[in-house]
Amino acid sequence: MANKKSKILIVEDDLDVAEMLNAYFGVQGYEVFTVNWGEDGVRACLAERPDLVILDIRLPDIDGYEVARRLRKDRRTKGVPIIFLTEKRDRADRLQGLELGADDYITKPFDIQELRLRVRNSLERMGQGSLTNPVSGLPEGALVDERLDEFLQKDGNALFFVSLENLDAFRELYGFVASDDVLRAVSLMVHNAMREIGSAKDFLGHLSVSEFALIVSEATLPALSERIVNRLEQSLDYFYPIRDRDEAVSWPNRLAIKTAQFSSNTSSFGTLAELKDELMRLKK
Repeated sequence: MANKKSKILIVEDDLDVAEMLNAYFGVQGYEVFTVNWGEDGVRACLAERPDLVILDIRLPDIDGYEVARRLRKDRRTKGVPIIFLTEKRDRADRLQGLELGADDYITKPFDIQELRLRVRNSLERMGQGSLTNPVSGLPEGALVDERLDEFLQKDGNALFFVSLENLDAFRELYGFVASDDVLRAVSLMVHNAMREIGSAKDFLGHLSVSEFALIVSEATLPALSERIVNRLEQSLDYFYPIRDRDEAVSWPNRLAIKTAQFSSNTSSFGTLAELKDELMRLKK
């Protein structure tokens, strides 16, 4: 049951959907406020100071993007997690929402259990100050930045970058519960490989939801990287339902792994910002 002090603001013009969400999250133990217009959503957020906003994009007056834009510009509401709830499915629509600082993006018709998990994870992430990922339990945010900075200052270490490609496409097909299962399994496989080959000083954390940073000894990196890549590549097909497994092999947006390696002895990055810029480039 959720903490009763957690407030959710629902901005949804479909009265049936708004009533259903209000009743559902009320039973879950949240304090719920519902409005049906964008301008009312902005005012309610400033007045009620919710812990999270579920925001429809198509509203009668201003759209959800404008609501999010105003909330992010106001210092009182800029840190409130926003989950977009919408019928829009185009990649450009999702990117626009994410660029505005949305924490999640769920399309209609939606699975109420998946939405509940998204709400729970966003609230947990806020409560932990974004220091650990609520799905994998691995460090993220400032904790990872600290370790990356240490990597740049010390010789003898290596940075192994692992990206789980096309997790968003997988989520679109099979839902958030299935994609969370993939993320947990991949995290566990990487962690187990590090435990078998690495040392207690090694570090594993998230650069983003689907990207991992491993800081390990240069001496163990060759064997460790080979084991991780082999395990993941052999396992990815099994995340697909049996009915899709044979066909998924040929899909252009199937799950895949991308990796890169950096040595602290030979790295040309003088600052954390330069290193993170290079890691961002690897995403493209």
